Amino acid sequence: MDNKKISNYELVCQEWSRRFLEMDPELLFKRIPELTSEGEYLTLYHFGVKYGIEKSTGKIREMEGAAEVPPTLRLNIYTLLGYAKEGAALTGDWVPFQELKDARPFGPAFIKGNLLPFARTFSGHTQELISACEALGGLRLPYSDAGYQLKAFECIPVRFLFWDGDEEFPAQANILFDRGVTDFIHVESTVSIATTGLIRLSGLAGLSLDGRSFQM
Repeated sequence: MDNKKISNYELVCQEWSRRFLEMDPELLFKRIPELTSEGEYLTLYHFGVKYGIEKSTGKIREMEGAAEVPPTLRLNIYTLLGYAKEGAALTGDWVPFQELKDARPFGPAFIKGNLLPFARTFSGHTQELISACEALGGLRLPYSDAGYQLKAFECIPVRFLFWDGDEEFPAQANILFDRGVTDFIHVESTVSIATTGLIRLSGLAGLSLDGRSFQM
């Protein structure tokens, strides 16, 4: 008897894989133009990594590597597929997480689980952060010591801003979203999108993310 406990995240992923099988592929392509059909998979990129959703099972795998895809990352993809509205568009209005629609109740958790770990991880490591953002093809921004716009998905850019500390003040960080992001994905998924980006950046920088909030 297998006594291994299945996490709640994994159970939700299993439910989403079943829901995927009921989705209309043509409607998905209209709502998420970056989706590509490649053989047995629908593919897209998430923070520079190519993932595939198997058409026959709804399961998600990394297309160019053998790494297991964490359930919270899979949920980022599933919720994009499930929540993107046809005709959704970015507004050009960049706001902190708590100003997104319905995000305010999650604001303190976002600070604790993303902004503070972001600042602590890269304190004294500005150049490593710059190199990691450049490796992901980030767009350099004229804000902060290391400000970059990265593509979480093609349709969901995210801005990572970092100010290094000094003898008087600790490092600070912020993560901005386009106000229209909630027309593409559930607001709770923007939290795990931010975490996914930070894990990707810290890995490329050769650093351990200090105090991450999700098991990914």
